[in-house]
Amino acid sequence: MHERTSTIPEVEDPKLREEVEVSAMAAPQDSNETSYLLPPNSKDWEEQGIPDFVYGQKELVLEGIQWPRTAPGLLDTPRSRFDSALCSAWRQRMDLGLFRYRLGELQTQTLPGAVGLVAQLNVERGVQRRRPQNIRSVKQAFDPEQFNFNKVRPGEVLFRLLREPDLPGALRQEDILVMINVSPLEWGHVLLVPEPTRGLPQRLLPSALRAGVEAVLLSSHPGFRVGFNSLGGSASVNHLHLHGYYLARRLPVEGAPSEPLDPGGRLHLLRALPAPGFLFYTGGPGPDLEALIGRVCRATDYLTDHEIAHNLFVTRGTPPGKTSPSSALTGVRVILWARKSSFGVKEGEAFNVALCELAGHLPVKTSRDFGSLTEAAALALIQDCLLPSAQAEEVQAALVAVIAQDEQ
Repeated sequence: MHERTSTIPEVEDPKLREEVEVSAMAAPQDSNETSYLLPPNSKDWEEQGIPDFVYGQKELVLEGIQWPRTAPGLLDTPRSRFDSALCSAWRQRMDLGLFRYRLGELQTQTLPGAVGLVAQLNVERGVQRRRPQNIRSVKQAFDPEQFNFNKVRPGEVLFRLLREPDLPGALRQEDILVMINVSPLEWGHVLLVPEPTRGLPQRLLPSALRAGVEAVLLSSHPGFRVGFNSLGGSASVNHLHLHGYYLARRLPVEGAPSEPLDPGGRLHLLRALPAPGFLFYTGGPGPDLEALIGRVCRATDYLTDHEIAHNLFVTRGTPPGKTSPSSALTGVRVILWARKSSFGVKEGEAFNVALCELAGHLPVKTSRDFGSLTEAAALALIQDCLLPSAQAEEVQAALVAVIAQDEQ
């Protein structure tokens, strides 16, 4: 770790340099505003404490977030207060050497074919990320002796995400720590960790999912996504956390068509590639969002209780039904995949299948695989991680029954 008196990193690429300078200027200059930047001296980091990012329902933006006609960068869309706080703090931590590697501009390509898979070359993540913990069960208990997010270094936590009560006397959302992922898969890659001192295992809870959906709504960038990997679903740390990151590319799951699985339209099925999944949709904050959170967590509880690994992806997207990629991003899609359990890292494969791969974003480990990867080969890797058709049908019937029972 090294120290600098400046918070603006030395970047040779003029375009990246401009992004860094804009991020630094986005930091609050008024002494009455909260700063999410660390002091220049690392000895002062722990004493500074964790700043709070407090938000209200008015900041949950639903309308007007669209993909521009040209491929957007991180500066091509107006930044929300959340984006400015996250981006400026994240860049500073990169400059200060708190990551395992320096993330440059990643080579990115959309694989030729009908699906629209987005492949990115990220050699450093494949080589330098922390080895997954020894996990053998989707229901494995939290082990304080293993690495967990109470052991991160001072400075890795960007801020505490706090939701204002919507009504006087209402319960406030529990504390969610937003910290850097030291092995980032893309720009702005953070972890959302609910009250780490509680030692919660990697099992999705309503409070964590609510924070994830609201983080997507706090961002004005259409490519900020949030996701969850269960144990056995490529989660490498058994301590409750969600991932959040920016990807300035459309993904297939945003507008893929779906069909309802129940008469009330509460649960839909995405049949489209890269992988069939269960679709939940909300048009915005309020009772509709709370109902969605309840349904999703009842579904993940069922999967966990039955030792079925799963991945979840939260993105802005179109309503369920016969949609198209050009349709408006009018709400939030939550996609849930039940899949085969996979413990540890599979060596020799172009990518590991987790939340982003199932959504169509493929972080590839080697230059050779990046240059040779085809849509057919990528889909074969993904399909190999899915449940056999008979078991998939059983899970589908069970989830429909679970949601129907609890909605009565």
